[in-house]
Amino acid sequence: MRLLRAFFHFLSFAALAAAVLVGTIDAIQSVSSSDVVLTSLGNAWLNLDPESLTLAELSADDYMSADIWRPYVAPVLAQPAGVIFLVLALLFWMVGYKRTSFAGRFAA
Repeated sequence: MRLLRAFFHFLSFAALAAAVLVGTIDAIQSVSSSDVVLTSLGNAWLNLDPESLTLAELSADDYMSADIWRPYVAPVLAQPAGVIFLVLALLFWMVGYKRTSFAGRFAA
């Protein structure tokens, strides 16, 4: 169980690092263009690896359902990448969080 919590904490750290990286790139682009620039998750994925985005869409159509990509995945890909990575970091941290016991640390 301890290893699983450490794994989720690592995933949380990786998502937080990605959010900071994307936020920094967006801030640099915003300052250079004198306008607010927010990179969507779909555009970031398309810039990194366009073949895997196409493969993910085709796999979703083949293995799940043909109607799952457009109503569920496409709106998530349209959101800012920094926000998505921050939400993922929070979710991974919450999954890996160990609550303290109700009685405290001196309980038997």
